Amino acid sequence: MAFWNNWGRGAWREFDSGDASGAVALTKRHQTISLTKQGAASGNLRINLSWRMRTSDFNDRAGRGSLRHPLRMFKPEMVQAQGSAMVNVDLDLACMYELQSGAKGVVQPLGNFLGNLNEAPYVKLSGDDRFGSGSGETIYINMDHKDDIKRLLVFVYIYDGTPAFDRTHGMVTLYPSNGPRVEIELHERAPQARSCAVVMIENVKGEMLVRREVKYVYGFQAELDRLYGWGLQWGRGYKEKV
Repeated sequence: MAFWNNWGRGAWREFDSGDASGAVALTKRHQTISLTKQGAASGNLRINLSWRMRTSDFNDRAGRGSLRHPLRMFKPEMVQAQGSAMVNVDLDLACMYELQSGAKGVVQPLGNFLGNLNEAPYVKLSGDDRFGSGSGETIYINMDHKDDIKRLLVFVYIYDGTPAFDRTHGMVTLYPSNGPRVEIELHERAPQARSCAVVMIENVKGEMLVRREVKYVYGFQAELDRLYGWGLQWGRGYKEKV
């Protein structure tokens, strides 16, 4: 039986691989890192999305009840939109894939395209976090099938409601099977953007390279597709109500 069929709460911890004592930040000046050179081009690569309110908002409410409830200050809350309206931040983590076979597609919460870890596309989404929990959303990539992978574009999009990239501080973290974790901050203000291409993972002559993108667009997946030349057909999708 495949590992994924035995999935449970305890199994998440088995993927917390890599050197937790250090981190490498991908920035505009330092955009790429080689998983192959650090011996991490095998096993499972874990990619996590987490987010919180920006520092200015965080400081505004830090004093309100923080002594009585110290953990509340770290919990993502509803974000103030322009005017008096309040909106929930629903950031989704997703991945477009292109395999060496020519197969293309997307792994994302929308449409329940959760992927497969042990079979093509060798990319699996843990689920849809609609409420900004501490664990966020996570994608797993089976790097033992790196020779089957051509490129993977990891991106984040706001499913519905008011765009709020300018009010949230997102972080995408890669946990390789070996070496330090890799962090990409989504800190640039893009108030009207609904999607952001975060990182490209590409097989370049057998070497698995991770490259920071952090490119915001005002549309959704179709616009990212055009930007990177994926060539997929897109239609309107909806989530089931909870």
